[in-house]
Amino acid sequence: MAKLEDEGTSRHSVSAQKRSRRTHRSAPRHSVRATRTAGQKMRSRLLDAASALFKTHGLNGTSITAIASAADAFPSQVTYYFRTKEALFVEAACRDMLHIAERAEKAAARARTPEAFVGAVADSVVGADGLVLFVEALILTRQRPDLVPEIARTIERLHVEAARAYASKIARHGWRTHRAPDVAARRFWTIALGIALEGHATGRSRAAMSEAAREALGGLAETRLAKGAAAPPLHLVSTSGHPSAKST
Repeated sequence: MAKLEDEGTSRHSVSAQKRSRRTHRSAPRHSVRATRTAGQKMRSRLLDAASALFKTHGLNGTSITAIASAADAFPSQVTYYFRTKEALFVEAACRDMLHIAERAEKAAARARTPEAFVGAVADSVVGADGLVLFVEALILTRQRPDLVPEIARTIERLHVEAARAYASKIARHGWRTHRAPDVAARRFWTIALGIALEGHATGRSRAAMSEAAREALGGLAETRLAKGAAAPPLHLVSTSGHPSAKST
């Protein structure tokens, strides 16, 4: 009798385990999606709040408690999603930098000449609020090697997207570029970040930094000659060292 009861109990236990596994397999599909969506929304809120506070008060002047309060969250949620305030700072700066690049591309899309293109990109990037945060994030990684991968991914994406946008612009308007798109893209970001670092360190105005960027970038490209137009004279260097003009 006891043996029959044990067998019945065992069968009941196995059946209950199967039902539990079925419930476990089906229920989490919705809960996982809901949890992931809620997590993404919370991360976005924390990044938005942190970005605004960092721009106003800087990294040292902004506390985790202030970020959590501005995002209607708990301080523990900041550390749960980002580990440290510094990691949150770098991610917020990188996200802002990608948004700046996106806006610059849209502003430059309206340009019809190489000069207008350079001006639109320089004004849009150098004059952006978030650029200085990204420069500070670059400096921060010298003491925090664990934050380098986020910065490296962002820089690489900036280069790739800028090269794509520049190549598309050249193809659309038939400009003659002085440098390959990937080289021009890297050169642009190197100049823009360098001018931002120097300008914010010395208190230069955005207008002055934008003008400096235009001068440093120079002509990235030039319009092709109209069909049938006379080509400019080609200046050759003679053996005496003096230039001599020769028509092409």
